[in-house]
Amino acid sequence: MQKSNQYQIILFDGVCNFCNASINFIIDHDPEKHFKFAPLQSDFGQKILGQFNKNTEDFDSVILLKNNQLYQKSEAALEITKHLSGFWKYLTIFRILPTFVLNFFYDIIATNRYLIFGKSDSCRMPTPDLKERFLVENS
Repeated sequence: MQKSNQYQIILFDGVCNFCNASINFIIDHDPEKHFKFAPLQSDFGQKILGQFNKNTEDFDSVILLKNNQLYQKSEAALEITKHLSGFWKYLTIFRILPTFVLNFFYDIIATNRYLIFGKSDSCRMPTPDLKERFLVENS
């Protein structure tokens, strides 16, 4: 069975400090490089959102693009954990809970993320050794 993508794409709020810390965490726990990344605010992120008819101005959810399917909020987070090293992959056990329950807690964090964790003036710039993991418009 052939994969449609060799990697999965995580779209994140590029000015959110919590989101950037989460991306750093994923990078550190993704030794097989399953994921590539793009800020939702970037041209690439905006293009993906447009292709899937998603809001291009509201960045309250991490989005995972996997095999041409979008996952959002808790579904995206749990889908991401499946590929992380260590015990993180076992967090998928939370799939036994209804999505609306998981998203209730997700939304509390998402709504208050700037208040709790702060906000940057601009999107993160990857270091040269991580540049290949971040997508730009013409990739």
